[in-house]
Amino acid sequence: MTKPESITAVLSRLLDYCQSRDWAGVDPYDALNSQWLTSSPILDRRLPRLCLTQCLKRSPVDFRALLRIHPTQNPKALALFLSAFVKMKRIGLLRDRQLVDEMIRRLKESHSPGQDRYCWGYSFPWQTRTVLVPRGAPNLVSTVFAANAFLDVYQALHDRSCLELALDAAHYVHELYWEDGGRAGFAYPEPNSKMGVHNANFLGAALLCRIDRICHEPKLAEAGIAAARYSATRQSPNGSWAYSDRQPWIDHFHTGYNLCALNSIIADTGSAEFEPVLRRGFQYYRNTFFREDGAPKYFSNRTYPIDIHCVAQSLITLTTLQKLDCGGKPQPQSILNWALKHLHDPQGYFYYQAYPFWKIRTAYMRWSQAWMALALATILEESHQRAAIS
Repeated sequence: MTKPESITAVLSRLLDYCQSRDWAGVDPYDALNSQWLTSSPILDRRLPRLCLTQCLKRSPVDFRALLRIHPTQNPKALALFLSAFVKMKRIGLLRDRQLVDEMIRRLKESHSPGQDRYCWGYSFPWQTRTVLVPRGAPNLVSTVFAANAFLDVYQALHDRSCLELALDAAHYVHELYWEDGGRAGFAYPEPNSKMGVHNANFLGAALLCRIDRICHEPKLAEAGIAAARYSATRQSPNGSWAYSDRQPWIDHFHTGYNLCALNSIIADTGSAEFEPVLRRGFQYYRNTFFREDGAPKYFSNRTYPIDIHCVAQSLITLTTLQKLDCGGKPQPQSILNWALKHLHDPQGYFYYQAYPFWKIRTAYMRWSQAWMALALATILEESHQRAAIS
């Protein structure tokens, strides 16, 4: 079993690496930040955008410098780092609030411009199958993670200004709520989308239920519960969820999002309504998404690529839902040990993906480093709480 002091050292080296780069980095989906692309009307079209994005994120060689793609600070990464710092502060791994306050400032300043409420997007434009989403355009998922990070600060350090930011962001999420016949949900990835994306529904619902518990906003919670109820009905009999009503794939980390969000909804509402859904989903998750050696599979029907984001989410999911654990495999320590052996660089950062005969060693800040920072902090906080009880 990986000892807490060893995990602390891994986390410390990881944060040193990220801080030395000013929390900025490249991203698997940042191809459209290329100055070559934006200066060429022929290339700056839907199909070339999609092809360049896929080629760049799948390439074992990072040629972003040739494409003039520069590192950026991604708001979602900042939110993940902030949540990790709060956990570290709670268990005494941060001596003062300097890093917390720095990340609060950075995250607040990175909000989407020109909006009536606080909301966040990505530091790059991205092409969906139908439309081009501009750089910085707000979306539900980024906003949810930012709002939850501010709530973490408020609950741990009683910073009222962070509660106000989170509440304003929650109202933005509430504005994305829609109903269509018997369907309900939150618009994602665009503000007018009604695709029925289940991780977006559960994440949005969990935030609004959390806000209601803290601020007594029943109107927000009602919308959240309605969206969660709809996505709960879309769970397959085996416990799985397709990504959305229109997109049938079943993947690891979005399933983890669903489970952690459901767990949060149950805790914040005090209702057992979603417990059978959570238990069924968790059993499917444990039985489907892992190899015997602890390596997390990306999709329900195939293993590769083994992705660091799946590693991080599996550590968070299994640690958060340990009350549902019946002692089966894998355990968080086996997953972390696998990642440290196969996806950890001597410089302290984590690689992106592993394939049978090669690895993509690009150091992505949001997708890899920020998620692993939160995962490691989650394990350490749980270990600290367990030690305090015993």
